[in-house]
Amino acid sequence: MKVKVISRNLQFKRVAKTSRKSFNERLVWYVVLQDDEKIGVGECAPIEGLSAESEKEVEIWLKKVSDDPIYYIKNLPYIKGMPSSVKFALEVANLDLNSQKNGVLFPSKFSDGKDSIKINGLIWMGDLKYMQEQIQTKLENGYKCIKLKIGALNFNDELNLIKEIRKNFNKDELIIRVDANGGFSYKDAIVNLEKLAKLDVHSIEQPIPKDNWTHMRSLCDYSVLDIALDEELIGVNSLREKEILLDSIKPKYLVLKPSLHGGLMGCDEWINLSKRRGIKWWITSYLESNLALNAISQWAYMKNPKIHQGLGTGGLFLNNISSPLYLDSENLHFDSSKAMDYKELFDADFS
Repeated sequence: MKVKVISRNLQFKRVAKTSRKSFNERLVWYVVLQDDEKIGVGECAPIEGLSAESEKEVEIWLKKVSDDPIYYIKNLPYIKGMPSSVKFALEVANLDLNSQKNGVLFPSKFSDGKDSIKINGLIWMGDLKYMQEQIQTKLENGYKCIKLKIGALNFNDELNLIKEIRKNFNKDELIIRVDANGGFSYKDAIVNLEKLAKLDVHSIEQPIPKDNWTHMRSLCDYSVLDIALDEELIGVNSLREKEILLDSIKPKYLVLKPSLHGGLMGCDEWINLSKRRGIKWWITSYLESNLALNAISQWAYMKNPKIHQGLGTGGLFLNNISSPLYLDSENLHFDSSKAMDYKELFDADFS
């Protein structure tokens, strides 16, 4: 088996902002496995400063995988210390290598083009006018669930934005999620969450910075707004660590990202632990290209999702790879007549 690793800078169509960071571009690595005539491709897409692993660590691990791919594939569930983004890339590359059709990793009604996944419409941070324009577009396109990134503007401006939405759409007509990316202090969160709850906001992701378990548990216990953990899960890898976190904080929801939370296997573990505790979840991409989004979407469908998923990031980049995925209103579909076109990315000649 041979391995080829290709790095690529994905160019955002517009600056992508969270409360913690802004992006004009982001670096990803494509891990290409070749076994005889078969090829499988996975995407390694950490974000420096947000992921637990640095870009340097990723490059070290990708070199290890390149030197002995068979060992790492066979022992993937047992290898300690491998970054989530590398694990996910190797999982997907191996699934793709062994698939019967290019790009179909989890055969299902979704990959056959007979079913779809409901997704939320993501509203990026920006000035008030830009956020209003995004919201209007999503509503015109038929979205029944939107997610707003908050924490960049004055909170009262963000609150007023939600108030305007609620004048026209009640909670039964439109689900509103918000994501603070850890942008509030505990003191501010207590007040802000109550104000958001009065507007029938569905939930808030990561209201305060991670690793403040006592305060996060307090918010989960006493807040009138349901809380979803996201960044809190980063770097929590062992089964016992996951159990302790869930039992200590007791959130209502988890937001799971394979590139960030232990690959597909790691997220499977989070889902199993959550089910035993009555914790709900949804699955979200991590600003990857369409290659990873394709894998995450097919895997997410296999989990029989009951609520809107966060898989609407395919249109963010100027230089994305073509994909069988397409959107019809809020419904994500897979065009079974198409395949992933790897030629757009690289020349997969291993000779």
